[in-house]
Amino acid sequence: MRELPSGTVTFLFTDVEGSTKLLHELGAEAYASALLKHRRVVREASSAHGGVEVDTQGDAFFVAFPTAPGALAAAAAALEGLSTSPIRVRMGVHTGTPHVDEEGYVGVDVHRAARIAAAGHGRQVLISASTAELLGTDGLRNLGEHRLKDLSAPEQMYQLGDEDFPPLKSLYRTNLPIPATPFLGREHELAAVCGLLEDARLLTLTGPGGTGKTRLGLHAAAESAERYPDGIFWVPLAPLRDPELVPATAGQALGAKDGLAEHIADKSLLLLFDNFEHVVEAAPCLSELLASCPNVQLLVTSRELLRVPGEQAYPVPPLGAEDGTELFVARACAALPSFVASDAVPELCARLENLPLALELAAARVRVLSPEQLVERLSQRLDLLKAGRGVDPRQQTLRATIEWSHELLDEDEQRLFARLAVFAGGCTLESAEAVCDADLDTLESLVDKSLVRIREGDRFWMLETIREYATERLEDSGEAEMLQRSHAEHFLALGERAEPNTRAYSGEWIRRLEAEHDNLRAALDHLAASGENELVLQLAGALTDFWHHGGHVTEGRRRLESALQGQEDPTLARARALSGAALMAYGSGDITAARSIAEQALELHRRFGDPRRAALDLNVLCVASIEEGDFEQAQQLAEESLALFREAGDEDNTLAATRTLAFTYHSRGDLDRARTLHESNLAQARALGFKETEAGTLGSLAMIATEQGRVQDAVALGKQNLLAYRDIGSLQGIARSLCGRASALAVLLGKADVAARLLACFEAQRERIGVSEAWVARMNEETLSAIRARLDESAFAEAWEEGRALTIDEAVALALESLE
Repeated sequence: MRELPSGTVTFLFTDVEGSTKLLHELGAEAYASALLKHRRVVREASSAHGGVEVDTQGDAFFVAFPTAPGALAAAAAALEGLSTSPIRVRMGVHTGTPHVDEEGYVGVDVHRAARIAAAGHGRQVLISASTAELLGTDGLRNLGEHRLKDLSAPEQMYQLGDEDFPPLKSLYRTNLPIPATPFLGREHELAAVCGLLEDARLLTLTGPGGTGKTRLGLHAAAESAERYPDGIFWVPLAPLRDPELVPATAGQALGAKDGLAEHIADKSLLLLFDNFEHVVEAAPCLSELLASCPNVQLLVTSRELLRVPGEQAYPVPPLGAEDGTELFVARACAALPSFVASDAVPELCARLENLPLALELAAARVRVLSPEQLVERLSQRLDLLKAGRGVDPRQQTLRATIEWSHELLDEDEQRLFARLAVFAGGCTLESAEAVCDADLDTLESLVDKSLVRIREGDRFWMLETIREYATERLEDSGEAEMLQRSHAEHFLALGERAEPNTRAYSGEWIRRLEAEHDNLRAALDHLAASGENELVLQLAGALTDFWHHGGHVTEGRRRLESALQGQEDPTLARARALSGAALMAYGSGDITAARSIAEQALELHRRFGDPRRAALDLNVLCVASIEEGDFEQAQQLAEESLALFREAGDEDNTLAATRTLAFTYHSRGDLDRARTLHESNLAQARALGFKETEAGTLGSLAMIATEQGRVQDAVALGKQNLLAYRDIGSLQGIARSLCGRASALAVLLGKADVAARLLACFEAQRERIGVSEAWVARMNEETLSAIRARLDESAFAEAWEEGRALTIDEAVALALESLE
């Protein structure tokens, strides 16, 4: 074999599509002859353009080229040489800078090239973005961004030539996370898990913390993606402590609105429940889900079996010796690029029983300790830290590894390590400083030693296994109660600070609270367990608008109603929580409950002399009256609410209440009066800079123009409405705007196919957000009828499916283009 190219190298992977099927169709002799020609053609094409054959397995080739043009020319020549052959070869071309050792190429670029080839179809040549940068795009077709089954970030993909092929075999309809590091080894285990998924409806990957259950589960799910046309969804459970939240958390991952089973129904999809051991009491819910949904499959990672009927267990073993060494070396090179493996590495990995987390923790130390020193120190710790009988030895070994890492910390690091366990789902630097009195240098040291990690640039978090160990240290320190109280007070203050910003919608604050949702839940739970019911009401009431705008209506309603049951004394905090519960009930479409709760809130706010909050309650009663058809009472309530806001000098809510009053006119059929009031309101909102009221009013005026048949006005106002909501970043506002634009397109412009796609996108977003106002549902039904009257069933089904797959940005672009 010629010397392997080094430095920047372009890889070509080839594979025969449907080889087993082709063998049966051609017969052994004819297939062997065709395969022989295929091998000759690929080898001649590669050699002619400077390629070096690295490996051949079965009917697949792995060839390395010193230049990208050479690799592409070889692929094109091979395609041409096989144009009359019954063998259809798919190819992938990728450029990187792999490490070369005596065994060949090492690094993620090799895996990447193979994945690219596997995503294609027979006679299709796929080219990565890195290769396209070297080639230029002449003669290449841009296939857009795709996420391959290695779970890496989406990457631009290209194809040689303009021929049409089926969609790439890449990931779609999924929320599987992007791992921070590549997946190494585990070929046997991956194949075993994928094989079990072909038959088992409930497969549980078991084993102690740190064995790599999550990574194996994620990659098995990705590898099996083609079997689940309705998607694969990851449900992270590690931050949860309340088993009742498991269905809601799964529903949120899927965008379910009316219950998890109802949303799934007969869809063919896979749910990956990750870290179930924390909420094992929720296991019966999985049995109920399987019974209700005939085509759903469940993959679970857990430290213990769920012990429910139909469960198939797969104990995740430690890594094999070679895989363990590969993992340690890869992580060590990441920590210290100049690291060179010594003979002590296999011994170190064996002493760590090739547990992935243990290997990662040890690899983080190579900057200061050689593998030989690591072996010496680790052997001492393992001899000292042995648990008694009945303890899983892998758990015992992992505990020893974490204990060893912990004892290498100085006193300040140990103290902060324990204190950080109080956070659920991680924390910001600001929160770490406020709750734990964290020192930045100490925190950074914990990151360097792989006991704390950084996510999305500004959040510090721990692997759950490490956090559990840190929790034990916190309990032993005697500071647990103090830290939990400090944590609850900190997030109570955050909720109070956020409340005025989320009321009028602030995308920045909604995203901030979303990142802290698990901490807010923990604060609510701690306050409730401590009997601080008044503070529970205070925090739950402050989070009302976050739950409403952030798509957590079901959980928000449950939290608020539970808090109200725990504290029935007539206080301001109770009144605010009642207002929140009324809004949640209205958002859930429960008009009767919304009215009843809002009336209680109104009575308390009047008693305590809080006219502004009383006005908010009157607003809920107004829209409830509209839904009940009592337009006269609705108008009276809207006028009263408006008067109170004016008396309080609340300009923002005065304009919002004026819009509600105009909506009552609209509901009564007095479109001209509604239009006049909206137009006056719009001018004031623009003058005062109240962007959300401006956006909402534009939408109301667009609806009126649509109903009056004023085509040009409806189009112009609708575009302004959509752009305004896009500018402020309100997902709920954008979704509603898409609904209105679908109505205009269907009724006024006759673009029923586009209208169907927009309405389908709206429905998908509405399910995810969790809000279900009755008036929106009615408008959708009318729009849907108009669409169906203009499209046959096949065209409608195709447009609807395409619409549900659109992202918000894609739907906005489609709407704006269609309104030109």
